[in-house]
Amino acid sequence: MYDYKEPWKINLASVLNAILSEAGIKENITSAQIVAENPPDSQMGDIGFPMFSFAKALRKGPPQIAQMAAEKLNALANDDGKAEAQGPYVNIKLARGSVVKNILEDVIKGSKPDTLAGKKIMVEFSSPNTNKPLHLGHLRNDVLGESISRILAACGADVRKVCIINDRGIHICKSMLSYKEQGQGKTPESENIKSDRFVGDWYVIFSRQLKAETENLISNGIDPKKAEAQAPLMLRAQELLRQWEAGDSETCELWKKMNSWAIEGMKQTYKRTGISFDQYYYESETYMLGKDEVLKGLEKGIFYKQEDGAVAVDLTEENLDKKILLRGDGTSIYITQDFGTAINRHKDWPFNKMIYVVGSEQQYHFKVLFILLKKLGYSWADNLFHLSYGMVNLPEGKMKSREGTVVDADDLIDNLRDMALAEIREKEREEEVGNPAEVAEKIALGALHYFLLQVSAVKDMLFDPKESLSFTGNTGPYLQYMGARICSMLRKNESGSGESGAVKDFSLLVSDSEWDLIKVLAGYSQAVAEAAENLDPSHLAGYLYELSKCFSRFYHECPILTCEDKRLSQARLELSRAVMLVLKDAFNLVCIPFLDIM
Repeated sequence: MYDYKEPWKINLASVLNAILSEAGIKENITSAQIVAENPPDSQMGDIGFPMFSFAKALRKGPPQIAQMAAEKLNALANDDGKAEAQGPYVNIKLARGSVVKNILEDVIKGSKPDTLAGKKIMVEFSSPNTNKPLHLGHLRNDVLGESISRILAACGADVRKVCIINDRGIHICKSMLSYKEQGQGKTPESENIKSDRFVGDWYVIFSRQLKAETENLISNGIDPKKAEAQAPLMLRAQELLRQWEAGDSETCELWKKMNSWAIEGMKQTYKRTGISFDQYYYESETYMLGKDEVLKGLEKGIFYKQEDGAVAVDLTEENLDKKILLRGDGTSIYITQDFGTAINRHKDWPFNKMIYVVGSEQQYHFKVLFILLKKLGYSWADNLFHLSYGMVNLPEGKMKSREGTVVDADDLIDNLRDMALAEIREKEREEEVGNPAEVAEKIALGALHYFLLQVSAVKDMLFDPKESLSFTGNTGPYLQYMGARICSMLRKNESGSGESGAVKDFSLLVSDSEWDLIKVLAGYSQAVAEAAENLDPSHLAGYLYELSKCFSRFYHECPILTCEDKRLSQARLELSRAVMLVLKDAFNLVCIPFLDIM
């Protein structure tokens, strides 16, 4: 991986050590301590090195250090550039032509950082419930998990993507009960409804009927805090759960049928959005796994038994509170299940790191989980990480599953696709793009995924469908358009001059707009590495926007196909091709479809 700044960092460390030695100061400065910046104005130089951090060691002011260092750097007779002191900075003006070739060859070769080579990283994401289809919140979770997995793999990690499907519990029994009592043998096929949506509709029906029963009980004097639990519909759902846990054959058959409908529909959405997993786990198979671990912890005195027979742990020393791990009747809870799932996963695939992509409302849960696994003696618990992300809503307000106001993932994508298709037709581009519906689908996914990833995961966000589809500004379609524009230009060159194989003289690329673009290209590997280190695809989204803006400026300021100097034209075409390759590669990392034509 070529870094044009690194040789200058090494030389600068050497001259600073020479200044230290001349002053009789026994201290050593390494290149790792040298900070390289991009000057705010390209007229000031191509690399800037601030000298503030060396003032104490050298016992001189930063401007004085910069002057001395620049003189010594120039004395090295480096043909790659010239150093100049500007206040407290040592700025380097590169002999641009001599480094462009190395940068572009490295980009075209597809070099990536190998910072995670040899690391095994497991990423859990999505974690849907089988009582409803995937919705907008899942879309943010899914694209975060998928993008992070791809970024980590690009940095050399061996990544395993896993999904736990929450297919048991009272929420599942609610949709089951509604269907059992009112379904009358209907199926997704008979109703022509996508199978997960079909199941979700029965959950909404249950919730609305439960609300009506609860309000009726409250109006008859029942305590509002107890009314829902006492509603006849809820009592029948609880009984259905007991029947499932007892293995009742009729109940289990209904459960299998409705779960299969839900999961089949979800997998169709995963395929549509480019999301995949190496392994699925099912809560119905894992919820009992952690019980033995809790009992072992009880024997070791890590946990204690309450008067009601429940097993608990006191976490006040960790600034948390008391946590129940097994109920008084011996049944497990979610935290118990997660013990067993984590332990089994590490046995199946001994990871170096495990990342849980789960909403911020579960921060407390994961703090407790990680602490308790460590208390149970699993040293790898130190390598567990909760990637917490914020809520995502629409301009209309907060979504609620129980009230049926959640926006289904497929409905949202359909809406975006139809809006993109209308734009293609309005501009009379149907014949040009070949398959308008397919292109519109890819534009919709690009708009959706980029919008969801451009904001740091920890922040709550508002998803605006119309804003996301804009072809100008910081959007997915704008980035896709840049890629398509370059592809169009490369096609015209191949069909026109026929000189695509000509020798490229990169030393001709010396203008400011060309050099600014080349510097951004040179930063691609670092952008990928930073996104991996921070587990934050927004770093890469920001890089893509910056690259696209720089290319747009270059495109408008530097004639390419119309350039009279054919050697310069070919060099600019090769620079454009390098941008296209980076866009295509980075699009894959942030789950944006690349379009040759749009």
